[in-house]
Amino acid sequence: MAITIKQTETAPSTYPTTSPAVTVNDVAWQRIEPYIAHRYTSRTVEWVVEGCGEWTPPLKPAVISTVEIWSRAGEWETAVLPASPLGGYWLRSSGPWRFTGTVGSGSPAPAVPAAVWEAVKRLAAYLNAKPGTPGARSERIEAGSISIARSRSESWMASALQNSGAADLLRPYRKA
Repeated sequence: MAITIKQTETAPSTYPTTSPAVTVNDVAWQRIEPYIAHRYTSRTVEWVVEGCGEWTPPLKPAVISTVEIWSRAGEWETAVLPASPLGGYWLRSSGPWRFTGTVGSGSPAPAVPAAVWEAVKRLAAYLNAKPGTPGARSERIEAGSISIARSRSESWMASALQNSGAADLLRPYRKA
């Protein structure tokens, strides 16, 4: 069984935006992209794979430009692999193998599904919400006879994808 042991993905030059005036999308995209398997802007990627058998790029859409195998001479050598039944590659030996290519849509602008846009908007709104007292689990504000108390989990920002509702919308786009 072929297993991806390393994935090196460069950052895209830009992320999709709903309008040029919205800049908070980049922060949301940087949190959403590691959570899903689809890329909407083009960037280079390299995978190192070990094992025999079927291997399909874990990110999509992917275009593989170079396939190499580690030789006994201690260097990468170009290889040609047959296609596999599932649309990937059939690795005839344990390798290691190195695949280099690009993932993401190029020009024209990518067609981002409505559910993904909504997830970006929800996460951006959550990340921009007033955080309250830094590091505080709970806070109480009193002004005369009026008292306001609120509390939150210590992991409220770490759970932003789940708490904002973005993770639920992204379920169909998750990594396998």
